[in-house]
Amino acid sequence: MITFSKDKLDQVAEIISHYPEGKQKSALLPVLHIAQNEFGGWLDVPVMDYVASLLKLEPIEVYEVASFYSMYNLKPVGKHVFEVCQTGPCMLNGSDDIIDYIKQKLNIGVGETTTDGLFTLKTVECLGACGYAPMMQLGKTYREHLTKEKVDAIVEECTQISLTP
Repeated sequence: MITFSKDKLDQVAEIISHYPEGKQKSALLPVLHIAQNEFGGWLDVPVMDYVASLLKLEPIEVYEVASFYSMYNLKPVGKHVFEVCQTGPCMLNGSDDIIDYIKQKLNIGVGETTTDGLFTLKTVECLGACGYAPMMQLGKTYREHLTKEKVDAIVEECTQISLTP
């Protein structure tokens, strides 16, 4: 059965307490983050159903939110998720070429994960760093002014991190 640890349940209760009675849906985004972190880096249907039950929501309300935002993964992802911006400024500065290069280099398509489980490639809408285009988010950091050489260095960096015990 899917359930948060006591620590995480306490954290969820604290988040819910910030909102008026009957407005617990306002806690959905941070609770989904907790769930994604707690249950393997992605949100499968039973996990989203569990979140719905905690917040007294219909499951569809959770599915709608989780499927709308690119920060939630609805299937397993690699250890390193390359989220490449594909909106106007990034496209004008070559994000399509960067996406194609990553696809070729890692031998995966958009939305796919390498067979070794290290890398996932996602395309996302604006990440709010248009002056640094083309760019991507990697975990909590932005990687900016991307070139093929910078992508090679990022892949090498991530590979080394993954090989370090």
